[in-house]
Amino acid sequence: MGRTLVFNIFRHDPQDAVSTPRMDTFRLQETDRMTLFIALHRLREEQDPSLKFDFCCRAGVCGSCAMVINGRPGLACHTKTRDLPDTITLLPLPVFKLVGDLAVDTGTWFRAMYQRTESWVHTSVPFDEHAAEARMENETANAIYELDRCIECGCCVAACGTANMRPDFLAPAGFLRVARFLADPRDERDLNAYYELIGTEDGIFGCMGLLACEDVCPKHLPLQNQLGYLRRKLGITAIRRLLPFAK
Repeated sequence: MGRTLVFNIFRHDPQDAVSTPRMDTFRLQETDRMTLFIALHRLREEQDPSLKFDFCCRAGVCGSCAMVINGRPGLACHTKTRDLPDTITLLPLPVFKLVGDLAVDTGTWFRAMYQRTESWVHTSVPFDEHAAEARMENETANAIYELDRCIECGCCVAACGTANMRPDFLAPAGFLRVARFLADPRDERDLNAYYELIGTEDGIFGCMGLLACEDVCPKHLPLQNQLGYLRRKLGITAIRRLLPFAK
């Protein structure tokens, strides 16, 4: 016989004028190998069909089911209830616009971030649909792939202290995106161009270095290394801009 789990779940529908934020309590019998994804579906099917949360792949690929689980951002589909205490508190990710209950709009935030960081290959080479694909060393390709594995779940953004205080802060996902293009030899932007993009207090120099972003990333991306790399590179660039004779 499994445990009886107690779920304290945030409820609020911002589209409903009479809705006010509250916490609702549910009880559910735990089953073998149960994940939060399964538990939430059972709660919606068996107890409250109005419960809102996002999901898609249930395999840790789409990032849709991210939420705050007992104070820590994570994916519902990757979180087994056996690893949690009897009482589980679920909240929506902060920073992002609330859609309802545990569902937030990460898409609008990420689209704005991609536009802000100009997330495309900047090249003067004319596009030729018949040309062979540009070749690069395997080591370079693997480095780019490693930085391209972000599933846009928003966990790192939600865990970022600066992003929670400053809505204009680019946040770790944005810095990782910049690092991805900085590593791409097809992109012709230099460090001065990247400095113009993120060399500000609402960019890389606003990072407090708490590194909660890397702690909660479900794909274990190298956020700490990339944040340090960008700060070092753009810090040197800032000095050179102030002191043109500096080498």
